[in-house]
Formats: sequence, structure tokens, C-alpha cells
Amino acid sequence: MRVIGTAGHVDHGKSTLIAALTGVHPDRLKEEREREMTIDLGFGWLTLPDGQEIGIVDVPGHRDFIENMLAGIGGIDAALLVIAADEGVMPQTREHLAILDLLNIQRGVVALTKMDLVDDVDWLTLVEEDIRRALTATALADAPIVRISARTGLGLDSLLHTLGALLQKAPARVDLARPRLPVDRVFTMPGFGTIVTGTLSDGHFSLGDDVEILPFGKKARIRGLQTHRRKEEIALPGSRVAINLAGVTLEEIHRGDVVAAPGKYISTRRLDARLRLLKDVSAPLKHATEVKIFAGTAESIARLRLLDMETLQPGDEAWIQLELRQPLVLARGDRFIVRRPSPSETVGGGLALDVAPKNRHKRFDPPTLAALETLLQGDPAEVLFLAALALGGATARETVARSRLEALPAAQALQACIESGRLVALEAGEISPSSEILLMAAPRWETLRGDFFLTLEKFHKTAPLRRGMPREELKSRLNLAPRLFNAALKRLDLRDGGNWLALPGHEIRFTAAQQARVDGLLRQFAAAPFAPPSVKECQAAGEDVYLALVELGELKQVSPEVVFRQTDYETMTARVRQFLQKNGQMTAAEARDLFATSRKFALALLEHLDAIGVTVRDGDVRRLKARV
Repeated sequence: MRVIGTAGHVDHGKSTLIAALTGVHPDRLKEEREREMTIDLGFGWLTLPDGQEIGIVDVPGHRDFIENMLAGIGGIDAALLVIAADEGVMPQTREHLAILDLLNIQRGVVALTKMDLVDDVDWLTLVEEDIRRALTATALADAPIVRISARTGLGLDSLLHTLGALLQKAPARVDLARPRLPVDRVFTMPGFGTIVTGTLSDGHFSLGDDVEILPFGKKARIRGLQTHRRKEEIALPGSRVAINLAGVTLEEIHRGDVVAAPGKYISTRRLDARLRLLKDVSAPLKHATEVKIFAGTAESIARLRLLDMETLQPGDEAWIQLELRQPLVLARGDRFIVRRPSPSETVGGGLALDVAPKNRHKRFDPPTLAALETLLQGDPAEVLFLAALALGGATARETVARSRLEALPAAQALQACIESGRLVALEAGEISPSSEILLMAAPRWETLRGDFFLTLEKFHKTAPLRRGMPREELKSRLNLAPRLFNAALKRLDLRDGGNWLALPGHEIRFTAAQQARVDGLLRQFAAAPFAPPSVKECQAAGEDVYLALVELGELKQVSPEVVFRQTDYETMTARVRQFLQKNGQMTAAEARDLFATSRKFALALLEHLDAIGVTVRDGDVRRLKARV
């Protein structure tokens, strides 16, 4: 699933366009409908012509609601920049575009709306030229422009296909096994309780997971997951998710909070970062200025300390340390927006480097600035580790190729990551940048390992009288390639029965009532070993009990209707061999007489022996199959 976010000036038709695309108007509030102006975030979804499902976050365009816009634009895969053909580029167009650039949103489409209001070709040419100038030197410099009329339907199909082609090129969201969902909406529903929505990143959530609500650490549990109003067992990174939370009330969670896996994130009141000031801000930024920070769906007042200069000039960058009044939840590499509180203005954006610095840094300190530079650039081991995270399970050669490191730093980084345990070798052998040995980032491996054990644990709970889960079923459930599946198995302490797998210590154990039925059934077999109860009669003791006896090797089913005790089956097979070795051939009647049984049992045994290659049928007789 992908998520797109709208952007653009007020009254340029963002919400109307989303309504035309999805069939549902994103404006939820009565005041929005009365004023015909988006005030808060709106949401929708649709399926593109190529089958991709996308979630949509619609944002307000009015400058008075820019902070609501900032709560919705983070975490998107692409932007839908909406510009009205009759007005062209306007002030909020430029501010929204600047925000997209600061957040490094690299994919987008420009929807040139309200085409039904313009029939002047020269005007349209000027508008598109102005749009191209505005996009220049931003992350959306090459964004396609699609002419649209939400009223007449002009260009809607073209827009959908353009979005599809754009999103096909977007890299898959990486599951870092540390899920977090910045909350953008909180509400309740009768019979369900507290529900939050947001865009999930950095990992997946499963039904029943324990979570914590940051920044204040409230514990909760996931009792329901939905994506596009469809119930899900697992929510994947990059998807728009609604989570029904148990253990938290409506008053205990708000927009800006983060639903996260316990222990994976911390809240912070101090942050080291790299800041870029926009070129067209009204004034330079001085040391110790009070600003507003917007990260994810949260915001905080902060004191901004310039570490390498006294004043940051428009268009320049600086090392900064932020002292936050309200705690925020961030990870290294997160991007954030900085605004001046008064007069209200977006001034720049930053990249989080250290989300928990221990100390307040001394300004103009060379070691501090050098350390921040290292964090920004990333050492080779970090680069290689991130490449492995993105790939999942891949060979050393593929991982190094993804990292784009040169040979020597790649070899050193590979060794460092293996020695530190950040990379796990799934196969034996000498590891080098060119080797074909499978590697996996440690967080990915821990997640995969947990998936193996959790899947088997669930299987044992639902099928306690099975020895284990069929090998192919487990591989299919985990959706793993054969090589990765087999390599992982060699590192796991599982019971391997060849065609089945089980957790250590798992044994088939009958209850007292089941054991009584088993004992009674086996007495019937002992009383008539060559004319035993039928499969159907055995299943009357419990189908799961019967299958357990087959798996345990107590019973041997030779046809859909006939089953023998294993010991009796072995006796009968041996006696058939002896008869054929002595006489050369055997009829069904002779087999019947040999065991003093009925033709049904004798024929079922002979046909079974034919099937497994002990005998071969020749007309009405059987002979021993010749060994090649």
C-alpha cells in the first residue's frame, strides 16, 4: 500500500479532486462543509488501474491551518500538488512546496485543476511555465503536470495512471521491526472504544500486540486493525491504519502521540540536527531563537541553539541543538519542519541526527562539530547495515552492491558488522564483499526468527494432536524463498521430521478421555488384526485422534477405507514377500486366504503394495517388483 498527500493553496480544489477520485468527500467537519473550506485533515482511499491500493491524506490549504497541514504530510510516498488553472502558483502553493522539499518528498504529480474555467491557451502556457519555475531546485523538479477538471472528469484517468507509474518506482517500505504510528486522529465508536489512525512506519503491527503510547508511556493492546475499513491480522509499514486500542481512553491519547512497539523508541526533550533555512524567509535566524518544531504529527516549542555560527542566513545550513519544551518521539534520520511562532512563518527544515544527546553542547566546539558531521555522513558500517535492512535476506555481494561502497571500505564494514552482530550470516563459509553467502540484518533476523516460532506456536495450539506443521505450509505461510527458508532452519532449534517441523518439546499428548478412546480402538485392532475397524469407524473416536495415531506410526492407512496397525501392516507385508519369493505370484484370493480375511482388506493391501513399488500387477496376479 502507498500513501499520497495533497498540497496546495486554499480553494484550488484539493478536496473536490479527492472526492472525484474516491467518491467520498474528505471534509468531515460541519464547519468545513458550511465554509466550503478544509480546516483539518481528511482521508480517503482508492485502487489505481494497475491494482495498487493507495491511502490519501487531504490537507488544508489556508495559511491559518498550515500546522494542521504539517500533521498530515509526513510519511507519504508521493505528493499531489494541486494548482488551480485560473489562478496559478499562489503563496500557499510555494509554502507547501517548500515543506515538501524540506521533508524530502521526492515523488509527486502536479494536478492543474479547474480546467473547465479556462479556455485561454496562452494563459495556460504561462501558468505551466510558472509552475516549472517554482518546482526548479526542489525535490519535485521533474514532477509531471496533468490537466484536470474534477467537475467534468477531464484528466482523471490520466492522473490515476500517472500516479500508478510514479508509485511503481517508489521503493518498498522497510520493516525495521520497530513499528510506530504517529497519531493524526483519535475517536471512539460504540462497542469498540478508542480508535486512532495514522500512517504506519518502520515495522508491522499484529492483532493482539502490546504497544505503548509515547511520549508518556501509557500501555495498551491492539484489539483491532483496519486498513481502508478492511479488517486485518497484520498492518504493514507504509499503510494507512486504524487501530482499536484496549487499555487507553479517549482522554489519554491525542494527535501527535505515537503508538509504538514497547521499548523501541524514547521521548526526548533534546535533539541534535542539521538545519536548512529557506532562501526566502523574512529574516535570518539568530542563536537561541524560540521556534516551533513539527515532526510526524507532533509539535513542540523549542529553543534553537546554533552550534557553529551566531546567525543563520537565508539559504544556509547549520548544526543545531534543540531544547524542546514538549517531548517528541524521533528516530535518527527523521525530518522535521521549523516555523517561527510570531509572525507565523515556515523558516526551514532539519534532519535528526542524535535524538538523545546526553549533554548540552558547547558552541563552536570542534570535536562536537566533527561528531555531528560523522553522524550526518554515516560511517561505512552504518551504510552497509542500512542496505542489509532494506534487502531483507541477500548475499554479501548483493548487500555490498546495494550499499554502493568501494571495495576496501565495504570489506572493512562487512567485517565490522559481522563482528558486532549487526549482520547475521545465515550460511557457512568465508564472507567477503563478493561472496554468495546469505546475510541478514540482525533486526530482520530476530523478526524472522520470531515469525518461525510464533507461526509454529499458533499451529500447535490449533492442532495439538499433530506432530508438527507441514514443511511446505510453514514456508508458504512465511512467504520465504526456498534458499532463505532452508538457511534459516539451520540456525533454529526446531524439531525437524523431514516433511514436518515443530517447536522443541512439542509432543502429541492425549487427554484422559482421548486416551480411553485410543485404548478401546487399539483393542479392536488387536482382536481382528487382519480385518480391523474401517477408517470411518476409527474417525468416530475423533478425527484428530485418528490422525494423531497415524502420525505417531501406530496406524497405517493403505486406502481411503482400510487402515491397519503398523505392526500388523509390517507382518502382512513381510508374509506377502515370503509368499511371492516362494511361489512367484499371488492372486487376491490367495492373499485373502493367507490372512483369513475378506477380499476388501486383501485387495486394499495388494493395491497399496503396487503403489509403493513392492509388487507389480500382471493381469490377475501380483509379482515382486524387480529391483534395478
